[in-house]
Amino acid sequence: MPLYQDEGVVLRTAKLGEADRIITLLTRDHGKIRAVAKGVRRTKSRFGGRLEPFMRVDVLVAEGRSLDVISQAESISAYAGPICADYAAYTAASVIAETADKLVAGEHERMTMQYRLVLGALNALAKHAHDPNAIGDSYVMRALAIAGWTPRLRACVVCGDPIDAGKAWYF
Repeated sequence: MPLYQDEGVVLRTAKLGEADRIITLLTRDHGKIRAVAKGVRRTKSRFGGRLEPFMRVDVLVAEGRSLDVISQAESISAYAGPICADYAAYTAASVIAETADKLVAGEHERMTMQYRLVLGALNALAKHAHDPNAIGDSYVMRALAIAGWTPRLRACVVCGDPIDAGKAWYF
């Protein structure tokens, strides 16, 4: 069972059995991975609090047949605390995490630009650098552009006329 170490951001979690969780991470070198964290829902868990959404962690992962297994996790940045304290920031971070999860379709595909964009957005939300809605909207537009879907903002998609403030337009 080969091991690998990587840093990543926890995008989402799902319960598995009585004490385990499936953790979805967007990692720097291995792209999106889904891994089982055994025993993290127990009260005496060694790394349960580190594997919550919006946390940046350094993980040691063992490759499995269908799901990898997280054997060690160490916090790098705890974005979850400041984000969860502000409802608008939490909403924007949830949009960011879900967008990243859906845009990175394949597992174990390196997506460095998407990873860096998620880190920047979560860092800005945690520091309250700008309006949370603006950070979330900016992230979605940039993530779509990196994924290859750039919206057309100079002309209306329906009629092709240049954008004018006096009439409705669609992109």
